[in-house]
Amino acid sequence: MARRIDVTGTGGVRLAAWEFGDPPKTDPAQDGQGAHDGQGAHDGHTAPEGSPGVLLLHGLMGRASHWAYTARWLSARYRAVALDQRGHGRSDKPPQGSFTRDAYVDDAEAALEQLGLAPVVLIGHAMGALTAWQLAARRPDLVRGLIICDMRASALGAASQREWGQWFKAWPLPFATLADVRKWFGEDDPWVERPNPARGEFYAEVMAESPDGWRPVFEPEQMLRSRETWVYDAHWEELTQVRCPALVVRGLDGELGRAEAQEMVRVLPRGQYAEVADAGHLVHYDQPEAWRAAIEPFLDSLGDG
Repeated sequence: MARRIDVTGTGGVRLAAWEFGDPPKTDPAQDGQGAHDGQGAHDGHTAPEGSPGVLLLHGLMGRASHWAYTARWLSARYRAVALDQRGHGRSDKPPQGSFTRDAYVDDAEAALEQLGLAPVVLIGHAMGALTAWQLAARRPDLVRGLIICDMRASALGAASQREWGQWFKAWPLPFATLADVRKWFGEDDPWVERPNPARGEFYAEVMAESPDGWRPVFEPEQMLRSRETWVYDAHWEELTQVRCPALVVRGLDGELGRAEAQEMVRVLPRGQYAEVADAGHLVHYDQPEAWRAAIEPFLDSLGDG
């Protein structure tokens, strides 16, 4: 069962943090925090009090439960906490709230301080990885290790933002059933090159039932507002300021190309590289066991704090 801990982000935004130290439920709908667990997701015990901390940050449109598999095996050794970032999951979605880069980074900083996780290992996927390395650059005293999962440092540009706006408009909302969600995002979405059941499951986790069908738990307009605060800029300079050991992980078929990933490793003062075969952008979700194999040696190298 997932345990929820409420923390307060910048501007008083209420954020939901989650610990996934117990075996998963058979019915993910029971607490709204589903999990793509695979086999052997839990090692049968949790880390003792005072264990080193890990903070897991999901990507745009994601939620803490997307880290459930990772958090469960980490919990044997660490106090692993996954955060629903503002506008996502069970955290607040203030209509007039700030969705800037600073707001996301401030939230992560506030969460790890309130949770007592520092010095922490930050693990971030996509936008969450950008938040993680920006926080590591800003507050090196709070971060002892960093894992960047499939996030580009280059500017994506105006065309990318327009494509996302058009993509949101193409969603056939509301979905009649969760099976329809899984099928559209796993097979019918124009952005899907070949059937991808894991992608369908990923998006099923961010849907909630409403009177007329299934809709996302986030506001697409807030996602676009979040995205427009980073897609026009490159983020190489912050990478140069990350003092702790850092691992850049990419899916072989993900959005982060090998050349750019290796340049990120070169720019990072203490950078390392790993890639996961047969994985797309949702590396930790597409191939959870291979993801674990890719990051465990790096975690081992950090020791236990």
